[in-house]
Amino acid sequence: MLSIANWGTCRYVDLVGLWCALGYAALALLARQSGEPGLLIFFLLVAWTSLPVFSLYLYFHRRDEPFPLGRLMFWAVVFRICGLLGGPVYEDDFYRYLWDGYRFATTGTPYGAIPEAFFADPSVPAIFHGILNGINYPELPTIYAPVTQIVFLLAYWVKPGSIVALQAILILIDLVTIALLLRLAPAGNVMLYAWCPLVVKEIAFTAHPDGIGVCLLLAAIVLSQNHRWRSTAICLGMAVGAKIFALVLVPLVLVGAGFGHWILFGVMLVALYVPFVLQGGTDIESLLVFAREWEFNSAAFGLFATVLPPFQAKLVLGLLCAAFWGFYYVHYSRSGVREVPRGDWLYGAFLAASPVINPWYLLWVLPFAAMTPSLSAWTASVVVFLGYVTGLNLVDGELQPYQQPAWVRPVEYGLILLALAFDLFRRRPTGFGNRANN
Repeated sequence: MLSIANWGTCRYVDLVGLWCALGYAALALLARQSGEPGLLIFFLLVAWTSLPVFSLYLYFHRRDEPFPLGRLMFWAVVFRICGLLGGPVYEDDFYRYLWDGYRFATTGTPYGAIPEAFFADPSVPAIFHGILNGINYPELPTIYAPVTQIVFLLAYWVKPGSIVALQAILILIDLVTIALLLRLAPAGNVMLYAWCPLVVKEIAFTAHPDGIGVCLLLAAIVLSQNHRWRSTAICLGMAVGAKIFALVLVPLVLVGAGFGHWILFGVMLVALYVPFVLQGGTDIESLLVFAREWEFNSAAFGLFATVLPPFQAKLVLGLLCAAFWGFYYVHYSRSGVREVPRGDWLYGAFLAASPVINPWYLLWVLPFAAMTPSLSAWTASVVVFLGYVTGLNLVDGELQPYQQPAWVRPVEYGLILLALAFDLFRRRPTGFGNRANN
């Protein structure tokens, strides 16, 4: 039987869980309406679902009590079911995912042909003509990597053209991510990720596939902790084959492995790409266009680009980011202590230097921010939603669709910098910023 104290604690957890579930249910109802929700109500729901979670984390951290695991998972599932019942909000990338699944299933590859080549093709089923009309940048081939494409294919096999099928698969993958995190951090810390509005919105509601690579990367880290290097190398190859972001941590995860395991990682990655190369295309072409031409919601790049040409700004920031990564790698490899690499630092630096910072890119930071909570990372998980304040969502004729008002980035990154300053200069530890003890 539960003690009176434990019963009261569980009741508090359930109260916060129910409060957040009501917020996600409201967002699901708004998502089912025609048009996008108003930005004001969206940000109110973000505050509704995030502030109680941070309060709950601090409550358990200060009392040094174990977080009830069953309730953590129960409410995490409830929140994601709300997303499944709702659907994408402020995003149209899912049209490309569904189209790629169709092309993969019917031709054996999603690469090569551009969507706009099929606008007048009578052989395309009616449901996919509607999907074609929603694809952004239809003049470019797909940018999504092979392992991600396999997930799109699985969703097509479950139900062609169904965003719900893809959401369900990605939710299951995200639940595996939570289970892996529980191997690396206490439940109270993992709650920050499992109940995070950014994670719920970007995976459960909007079906962004970054969680695939994140899950595989965490699986590799868990395996490496047990010195299962072959499986680690295979998972790392698949993680990079899901999204190139995973490459940031590959050398750090494999730092204790043998040369043969590095070879196995490379063989795995090549094996994922070779079938598509033989059919005439991969995601590399569009990745290069993305790296060369796109800019959105950038932080340091936006500042550097005001005084330098874009290429030079990218070069300088790339060198600074590489220097930071190299310094960390030398320190980590020489330390002899094989803790989990500080992915929050490395991905944070990578994103700070990037010309594009979409909100769902934070999915690569937050699992590591659960292992070592910091005020700056979890502040970023909330304020990065300001990336949705664009001409498109404001319905502002004076702004281009993906143009942001002048105040957005100073507020967004100013708040993150203030939180970072608090992390760096506070004199005594608080609930945020301490490495979890397993």
